[in-house]
Amino acid sequence: MPAASATSPTSVSAEKAGRAPRSRTDGSETRKSARPLLDLTPDANGALSQEQVRALIRVVAENYRANYKQQRDYTYIEREVEKKLDGKRQVKSTEVRTYEVMAIYGEQFERLIERDDKPLSETDAAKEEARIQREVEKRKNESEEERAKRQAEEEKQREKNREFVSDVAEAYNFRLLGSELLNGRDAWVIAGEPRAEFEPQGKAARFLSKFHGRMWIDKSDLQLVKLDVEATDTVSMGWVLARVHKGTRLVYEQIRVNDEVWLPGHLNFKLNARIALLKGYNEEAERTYRDYRKFRTGARVVGVGEVREQN
Repeated sequence: MPAASATSPTSVSAEKAGRAPRSRTDGSETRKSARPLLDLTPDANGALSQEQVRALIRVVAENYRANYKQQRDYTYIEREVEKKLDGKRQVKSTEVRTYEVMAIYGEQFERLIERDDKPLSETDAAKEEARIQREVEKRKNESEEERAKRQAEEEKQREKNREFVSDVAEAYNFRLLGSELLNGRDAWVIAGEPRAEFEPQGKAARFLSKFHGRMWIDKSDLQLVKLDVEATDTVSMGWVLARVHKGTRLVYEQIRVNDEVWLPGHLNFKLNARIALLKGYNEEAERTYRDYRKFRTGARVVGVGEVREQN
């Protein structure tokens, strides 16, 4: 991990610091009500107070949630590499899968298009196409009651995600380390260590005390550019007694798309876990995201890797 430079933080203009994230409702872009302006003016020693950094993280969290919502407006390609490791962390096997991710009636679906960087056979491609078309017909023919129930469940899950992202801003003591250039853009580098007094809103946030890490925040857009977190202790979760061990690590990066939104660019994680004291998981996984395209209202799925505008 590259070390942060000693560059002191600079104040953010009122326009950028008070910027509200864009949201999408009926397909048009709107802005939420203005939030209080951020004061990121450093003290005499070039440092920011804990509350200044926490206020910045809250705005970044809001922007992240807005990005998540807009991601459903895009189709893109996701390539996934999974490596199974032995006890000495040597690679035992590697599996590569590539998906086209698309929206079907407001819900994202993955269509498998390659295995090990080779196109599917005609038989497997036809099976995958048939699976997607079944989902299209299912969404197309669902009743108003079924649609309302599905959307309520989706909103319930989104609310849990919103709670978790909000908890991140409150779960840590943050420290500004300096600045770095990432992809030619200036970013703050901020370290986070768990707060002993933190009380989570959601169940998932109970595990935050077992992780620490760093985040990189774009100074211009106030967006998360990179996140690097690591488990500092064993994390137990769920009724199946799953255990994620110390040293498990995740690195996540976002990229700027269409000058309007920041979306996933790269994800890498190293997992060391055990389920119910029986099966161990020792693996590395990498996901890359590319070829983002706006999925316009009125588009329909017509074939593998193809989205066309309806007449």
